[in-house]
Amino acid sequence: MSESNSAFGQALVKSLIGERGHIPIARALPDITPELAGQRTGGIPYSIYQLMKHMSYWQDFMLTFLEGGKPQAPGSVMDSWPEEEAPGDEAEWQDTVRHLLQGVEKAVDFARTVQLDEPLPGFPGETKGGILRNIASHNSYHLGEIVLLRRLHGAWPPPGGGYPA
Repeated sequence: MSESNSAFGQALVKSLIGERGHIPIARALPDITPELAGQRTGGIPYSIYQLMKHMSYWQDFMLTFLEGGKPQAPGSVMDSWPEEEAPGDEAEWQDTVRHLLQGVEKAVDFARTVQLDEPLPGFPGETKGGILRNIASHNSYHLGEIVLLRRLHGAWPPPGGGYPA
């Protein structure tokens, strides 16, 4: 791996896990209860659960490209949002959190090992590094919404603190 590829890979890892820019994603999610995950607030069009499922949908979609596959694009972006507002039970919620965080770990592994400027045959004009940057920015965007929803529900900060507090 070239020195510039390695530096960019390290920056991607930090972006994927949330280091420095915001609370690490793994610290912002595990204490959320299924009840909190399914709550809706005012005019906000989705719950934390729906955000998490949406994040996982697109993370899985983009990881498929990195794994050499070509995922089927949804008919509409709305297909990436679940209709269900809440998980069915604790086990489903824990699986949702675990699945998202395992995908982040997989993306981190790619950021540390692949040639980031390598083009993706199944995604013309895109590189492996570009896909990882997309995962990081999409997750970061929606994690900010999750933090805001937690604040609106009086469920912030998580144990161990959060920033901003």
